[in-house]
Parts: sequence; structure tokens; C-alpha cells
Amino acid sequence: MTGVPASAAGGSSGARRTAAGAASAPAQEAPGAVTGHAAVPAAESAAPGAGGREALVREDAVSGGADAPGDDKPARAKLTAAAVNQASVWNIANLLTMLRLILVPAFVALMLADGGYDPAWRSLAWAAFAIAMITDLFDGHLARTYNLVTDFGKIADPIADKAIMGAALICLSALGDLPWWVTGVILGRELGVTLLRFLVIRYGVIPASRGGKLKTLTQGIAVGMYVLALTGWLATLRWWVMAAAVVLTVVTGLDYVKQAIVLRRRGIAARKAALEEKEA
Repeated sequence: MTGVPASAAGGSSGARRTAAGAASAPAQEAPGAVTGHAAVPAAESAAPGAGGREALVREDAVSGGADAPGDDKPARAKLTAAAVNQASVWNIANLLTMLRLILVPAFVALMLADGGYDPAWRSLAWAAFAIAMITDLFDGHLARTYNLVTDFGKIADPIADKAIMGAALICLSALGDLPWWVTGVILGRELGVTLLRFLVIRYGVIPASRGGKLKTLTQGIAVGMYVLALTGWLATLRWWVMAAAVVLTVVTGLDYVKQAIVLRRRGIAARKAALEEKEA
């Protein structure tokens, strides 16, 4: 009579008993789950290769954000941040920048309507210009405060700034309200500083100075006063405000040139020192 090994017989019957015991045992909730929600099977949560991490994430989402042991919070935070960054092009700061870009052709159309000398159209053009300048104050602040800085914003924001200011200056000079040399000085400075920033960006970033911010504010006020059809003492006042804007434009432009030279020298010296240290 052929005998059956005891180990084999015991193994099969033991397996059946184990399976029966597992089937009759009550399900237990996974550690960290909130009572009242579906429990995560222990085998699934313990085996990342079988979808354990995904199960924990789903359970955490159902339980309202409860933390489960073994959950990779830094990884999840990075994934969430990456998803936000991918969708952040349409944030409020960028939308304000886009609005300012759209206002440029609208401003030009209003400024030149009916020959460009109608007080009503000039008032509407001033309103478009004022909205554009106000959005310039808020979009950068919102982007820095709420971490909404994007590559689009870095490129579009300075373009929108210079586009609205350049359009206003060119329209005023074309209508004979502002000398062309004033437009040339202001636009030349803006384009020169922008080019200078790109030339020295390998060595560092030239920070915006208080003088530069004062220059921008003074330019906005002066150009806005010229856009309006002012007469009398207000017309005289706007001349002095524009004169102050031109002076600030030149002074801050020279200051940027000085900062660029210093930044470049420091960058070259730092690179030279690093190379000497590496060779030593």
C-alpha cells in the first residue's frame, strides 16, 4: 500500500483550516483609517508592489486626509506641487498680465479715435491706461505672495509693462503732445536695462531698486496726465512731473549699468577663484 507523506497530508489540511479561519475572521481596519469608512486589506496595504501605496492614498482621500503609517508624505507633496505648477499658467497673476496685454491695442484704439484729440475718447484711453498700470502693481505681488511665479509670467510681465508704456509714449509723440526725444530717452532706457539684465544673468540677478520703483510710479503718473486733455495749471504740472520722470529714468538707468558692471566683475572673480581652487 502506497503511503502518503505526513507532511503533505498535514500541509493540505492545514492550508484548508487556515483558509477557513481567515474567511471566518472579522475584517479589521488598516492602521490610521477613520472609523466608518471601508477598511483596507492588510495584504494590500503591506505590499507596495501589489498596489499598497495606491490603496493608502485612496483610503486617505476617502477618510478626509487621515495619515496612514508608511505613507510617503514628501513624495505626495511633491506630486501635488508638480500638478499645481503644471496648471498654474492660468492663475490670477498671469490673468492680470494677459489683461494688460489685451489693453494695449484697446488703449491705442481709444487714444487715436476721432483724430486723437477728443476729450471723451482720451478719458476712456486714460481709464484703460490706469487699469493696466494698476494690474502691474498687483500681478507681481500676487505671484510672489502666493507662489504663483511661472515661466510665462517672467516673460510676459515685463513685455506687458513696456508695451503699454511704449504705446502711450509713441501715441503722445505722434499726436504732438510729447517731444520725441522724451519718448526716445524713456524707451531707450527700458530696452537697454532689459538687455543688460540678459547679458549679466549668468553672473546673477540685478534686483529692482527703490529708485526704479519710484521711476515707474512717476512715469505712470506723468504719462497718465498727458493722456488726459488737461489745460491751465494742470498742463503745467504734468510738464514738471514728466521732467521728474525723465530725470529718474536717466539716473536709475546709470545705476543699473553700475550694478551690472559690479555684478559681472564679482562673477568673473568668483569663477576664477573656483577654477584655481579646483586646480590646486
